[in-house]
Amino acid sequence: MTKVKPEDPALRGEALAAAARLHSAAIHLLRRVRKQDAASGIGPAQLSALSVLVFAGPQTLGSLAAAEQIKSPTMSRIVAALKRGRLVDITRDPHDARRMRIRPTARGTRLLQQGRRRRIEYLAAHLDSLTSKELAQLGAAAEILERLLRNWH
Repeated sequence: MTKVKPEDPALRGEALAAAARLHSAAIHLLRRVRKQDAASGIGPAQLSALSVLVFAGPQTLGSLAAAEQIKSPTMSRIVAALKRGRLVDITRDPHDARRMRIRPTARGTRLLQQGRRRRIEYLAAHLDSLTSKELAQLGAAAEILERLLRNWH
């Protein structure tokens, strides 16, 4: 596989064009499937934080804030709302009593999984209009993106 080298203007231009199209498509796709999140009954910031906890495991407030790229006071408010909704548990860190560990409850995990399923089913319903060849191309593109993300530095 050929790597894009900054000194090769033609390949650099191709990479920029592909990046622009992918960026735009990803934003539009996420905006459309995100509409399904209203059924969860909680806001996007809470769903996003809950997603980190479900898929990455228990976190400290600071690590959760860093993962979500927001400040700790903002994350404190989000976690407090998740706690009120019984979607997370907060316990003391066994290695440092000053730190709190935040983990999803079974209810929080179910809520997130149901939302993910709604998004996927909604997207799949729209993919039904594609041909088998187009679906295979999308699958191949998804594999490329997954590999790119695994190797992201």
